[in-house]
Amino acid sequence: MNKFGLIGYPLGHSISAVIHTAGFKSLGIDATYDILETDPEDLVDRVKFLKHNHYDGFNVTIPLKLPISLFLQEVDKSADIVGAVNTVKIDSNKLFKGYNTDVLGFKKAIPEEIILTGKRAAILGTGGASRAAAVGLIDLGVSCIDFYTRNIPNSIDLLNYMRRLFPAVNFETHQIERVRDLSMFDMIVNATPIGMLGRSADMMPLEIPAMQTIPEHAVVYDVIYNPKKTLLLKEAEKLGLKTINGLDMLIYQAVSAQEIWFGKTPDFAEMKIAALEALGI
Repeated sequence: MNKFGLIGYPLGHSISAVIHTAGFKSLGIDATYDILETDPEDLVDRVKFLKHNHYDGFNVTIPLKLPISLFLQEVDKSADIVGAVNTVKIDSNKLFKGYNTDVLGFKKAIPEEIILTGKRAAILGTGGASRAAAVGLIDLGVSCIDFYTRNIPNSIDLLNYMRRLFPAVNFETHQIERVRDLSMFDMIVNATPIGMLGRSADMMPLEIPAMQTIPEHAVVYDVIYNPKKTLLLKEAEKLGLKTINGLDMLIYQAVSAQEIWFGKTPDFAEMKIAALEALGI
């Protein structure tokens, strides 16, 4: 039997096991998927556990998408560009290869009718999810990305890195607490954990007066999937804005992870049905 799992902290909200189990079933593969809550200070011990207990691979979520890279022998191009890993394959020699399927998942969750070529986007947060969102948006033709963060000095390295990698794109950074005017954006992406169930479900990364400046044609995309509608998305809908939640992104990146592990594509529809049932929808 194949063994897989998810590491990160906290994981009480996670439905990844349900999604992946549905994917395994659609492929006719006998495999287990464990939720392995892992505090950053316990990462070394968790990596040893995964190696010694014959796991075949695992997914990685916040806050471990960046530190897991210290334990990898190889990374694919997407993970290298993003600087964050969310999927790991363990080979027969116990070597870890890291991938990033968040970029693909992020892009595929955006409906085809939303055209972003030459547009301007705001990304809230500068962690692993925001990096994946930025690369995804650039792939879709966005010409300008503004990062909003609590700590501008800590984001300077990311900004310089993105400018070197994508010289044709204009990057700016701003203090997230000082957001007042969002009228120049075509898409706003929440790549922070603010609004996540079990963490800060009663909070929003933006204040309502700032949201009221978002133009009516813009899209608000929250990468959080649990709850299915965060307070941010509810407020955006009240303003008549188009919204995207993180559920399809989560499922698409899980599909890509199984393609990496097995070389086969699981059934997206079956995985989504399982996810919606787990969310009580």
